[in-house]
Amino acid sequence: MTNTEQAPGPGAGTAHPEHLGHVVFIAASAAMGGFLFGYDSSVINGAVEAIRSRYDIGSAELAQVIAIALIGCAVGAATAGRIADRIGRIRCMQIAATLFAVSAIGSALPFALWDLAFWRIVGGFAIGIASVIGPAYIAEVSPPAYRGRLGSFQQAAIVIGIATSQLINWGLLHAAGGDQRGELLGLEAWQVMLGIMVVPAVLYGMLSFVIPESPRYLLSVGRRERAREILAEVEGKGVDLDARVAEIEHAMKREHKSTFKDLLGNSFLFKRIVWIGIGLSAFQQFVGINVAFYYSATLWQSVGINPTDSFLYSFTTSIINIVGTVIAMIFVDRIGRRPLALIGSSGMVVGLALEAWAFSHPLVDGKLPATQGLVALVAAHLFVLFFALSWGVVVWVLLGEMFPNKIRAAALGVAASAQWIANWMITVSFPSLADWNLSGTYLIYTFFAALSIPFVLKFVKETKGKALEEMG
Repeated sequence: MTNTEQAPGPGAGTAHPEHLGHVVFIAASAAMGGFLFGYDSSVINGAVEAIRSRYDIGSAELAQVIAIALIGCAVGAATAGRIADRIGRIRCMQIAATLFAVSAIGSALPFALWDLAFWRIVGGFAIGIASVIGPAYIAEVSPPAYRGRLGSFQQAAIVIGIATSQLINWGLLHAAGGDQRGELLGLEAWQVMLGIMVVPAVLYGMLSFVIPESPRYLLSVGRRERAREILAEVEGKGVDLDARVAEIEHAMKREHKSTFKDLLGNSFLFKRIVWIGIGLSAFQQFVGINVAFYYSATLWQSVGINPTDSFLYSFTTSIINIVGTVIAMIFVDRIGRRPLALIGSSGMVVGLALEAWAFSHPLVDGKLPATQGLVALVAAHLFVLFFALSWGVVVWVLLGEMFPNKIRAAALGVAASAQWIANWMITVSFPSLADWNLSGTYLIYTFFAALSIPFVLKFVKETKGKALEEMG
């Protein structure tokens, strides 16, 4: 499930103004999957301590419950493309929406810890599907002249979903008197936090019934007339439909279905470029970014911040994440991928080192001293800002551009799998590492942020302004 039409062909037209609003609606509807991706990934932040308390479990068991969703993510991402090619993009969205809704209800009403873990896997599978199907569908329905801007909807939706989940968590905690296990709507507050995701899940499902199927998929199953209708709908009346259909069909015939075997080199198993992609994915996660979204409320409470304030800080961190993402979207094509990555790495080293310093001081009356507490708070936001304006966006841009056409799909799959594995490693290890030494944990993340600088300088080539055909 790839999209190789990189630029407007002879039959490609620019959407007429009256069509552009409709195309924006279609892209925004598909990006609801990204919103749920971000929401479901981050909402667990509000339930961590309540789950620990309710089921009386230690840090290692808690980490497994939090991280187990990533197993579902990996499976969903690995299978989404084939499912979408077999039954269509829209049907795939509807499956994801159903899984999101079922996971939300099941997570809100668990009767045992293993039951909660199962629904976390279901939600993770939906995240994996959404991470693949949204960008692919948007690329396939977007007019060539607007493809880049509409494609950015997915990442924007993810960070908005993260921020929304933190805001709702904070509001629900406030309504429950600051207690994650306080009664709310006949349930404990954390259960409502997890269950409320059913609302955007249902909305996503409803929107999937009013947006059109991908013209590319329709052509692949022989429905040429319907594909022509949708192309006219999204690209405008002035487009040469015969030329556009011929262009897409020609591109589909030229596509090389890359396989795992194509990635193998003469030594070290993979080709050098594949290892660089794996390295980018690993560094993106090994700086500990998802600790900020899975565990930030727990982290702040562990150094004496009251629960309500800790949730507020989680929300403000999510807002900083949005700001940084917008900055990256503005500058990634202006100053290039490598400079942005280097700027981000440098800023992350500073932020993480300051956090490590602040957390190295002993607590006074169960709290960090005032100076260290302020430094920790500012540094955490600084870290997220520099990550969001660089590695959060740049890695995905590079992975989409750096591989040769022949191996792009398979190499992307390996790199994405490496990212989920690295994400799982950080997520599952943080509670135990924090119990061991919180400052030491942040020194580990600082080390990886610092190591990413020579990695980029030595191995990562600039892809700005280059055609995909130039990558080798």
